[in-house]
Amino acid sequence: MNGEGRPCIIAIVDDDHRVLESLGNLLESAGYSVSLFDSAEAFLQAEPGNEIDVLISDIRMRNIDGIEVQRRMGIKRPHLPVILITAHSDMDVAGIAEPNNRGVFRKPVDGAELIGAIESALRYNP
Repeated sequence: MNGEGRPCIIAIVDDDHRVLESLGNLLESAGYSVSLFDSAEAFLQAEPGNEIDVLISDIRMRNIDGIEVQRRMGIKRPHLPVILITAHSDMDVAGIAEPNNRGVFRKPVDGAELIGAIESALRYNP
């Protein structure tokens, strides 16, 4: 539950449908409500505003990447916790995150570690 007494909503943005579905199932089984978006454009057009409690975004996507999604959401909701994920082991992830970033995970994502990062983010941003 979030500070408003409703179940926490996690938005997941990833253009890989297998990852999107897998993470959605994982988080639903952990008791979270999830909103799935198969592109950054779909997420930004939905204007999720204050409805979401944590944003998880792939870094490398077509057209708009996860870093840009994080930047845009940081303007609207500077305290929204963001978790980035990437399949690219060659990517230097140091220094790419905004202050609201709660971690960068490499795919395949360890489910327990991801849930731990979400729980930590929610504790510090109720």
